Amino acid sequence: MKLWLFFTLEHCALVYPGVCQQVKRKKEAGENRIRPGRRRVKVRYPKVKEKEAGSKGQSILTQVLDKGRFLRLGESLSLNPGKTLELRCKGTNIGWAYPSYLDTFNDNRLSIKQHERYSQLILTSPSAADTGDYSCWVVLCDGEECAKDGESTSATYIYFTDKDELFVPSAIHFEIIYLRPDKPATVPCRVTNPKIKVSLHREVPAEEITVDGTQISYNPTKGFIIQNPSPEHKGAYYCKANSTTKTTPQISTKYQLLYVEVPSGPPFATIEASSNTVSGGDIFNVTCTVLGEPEMNVSFSWRYPGQGQRPVNIQDSWRLINRGVGHTTRISQSVMIVDDVETIDYEKYICSTKNKHGETLVATTLKSHE
Repeated sequence: MKLWLFFTLEHCALVYPGVCQQVKRKKEAGENRIRPGRRRVKVRYPKVKEKEAGSKGQSILTQVLDKGRFLRLGESLSLNPGKTLELRCKGTNIGWAYPSYLDTFNDNRLSIKQHERYSQLILTSPSAADTGDYSCWVVLCDGEECAKDGESTSATYIYFTDKDELFVPSAIHFEIIYLRPDKPATVPCRVTNPKIKVSLHREVPAEEITVDGTQISYNPTKGFIIQNPSPEHKGAYYCKANSTTKTTPQISTKYQLLYVEVPSGPPFATIEASSNTVSGGDIFNVTCTVLGEPEMNVSFSWRYPGQGQRPVNIQDSWRLINRGVGHTTRISQSVMIVDDVETIDYEKYICSTKNKHGETLVATTLKSHE
């Protein structure tokens, strides 16, 4: 049988050469194809989209190591304090973000320099206080207008693990946290090592708060997160960290949690005069009042009849007050005092109040008593 098959194939090749050329084994997928001239053609595999390749592979942020080695950074990195940190971000025009206090205190340990093909960030003598987010991004410019390229952004959270500083140090020894019913609140006791065990405690009544991972959870880069704050969460709190090398736990900054229920928006302003009718030579004042969110700054400006001609005394102030059951509100006031009233002082007094949401105008009219 084998001899007959060999004879048949050989006979076919001699008599019908064109037909026998079609009897070939089918190539398997992925095998090299042979084109005329015996040139090898490389197999082309489909390209992987940038987003599908994974954020780590596409990161433009690297750490410079010893002997010219580089480490491409992922979501987090743990380092020992003291040794100079050098980061590089690939690009000809790069923006950076880092712990904000380095700007607040104009820290000269930090330097940033743009080179031809990359930007360089150097932080000398880093400490536990430098723990935080470090990120960079490509800046795209069209003429004088520049914007952040969201597709070319890399970030990493760097822990500077200090066995003596379990919590990230803060310049504030007593911090106020505002609780709102419409968004989560964070008790920001961040740690310098993600492996440290942390608990949340209330001072009065003295108790440890249950962390169920749903209503209250812990993130070492942020702190304790309360998903749905309510009046029952207000009070004084602190965090406790247990070290793996020491038996004595470490206590964080203290936090005062205040419950707020004030609608966001332009200032809710009112105006009131000590009297709407006065006589010549009298003293009167006009008070402009805004009730709003505790940390919402309000600015005041005035327009009045004798503006630019008559001397007036204007005093601005604010304080926190309790309204309702456990609600905290900020009251901001501007008081204008007019001494020795003259004819020019009669007419309309307008108070303009502004916050980041908008502007509100209120007015009152001063009339002569005669």
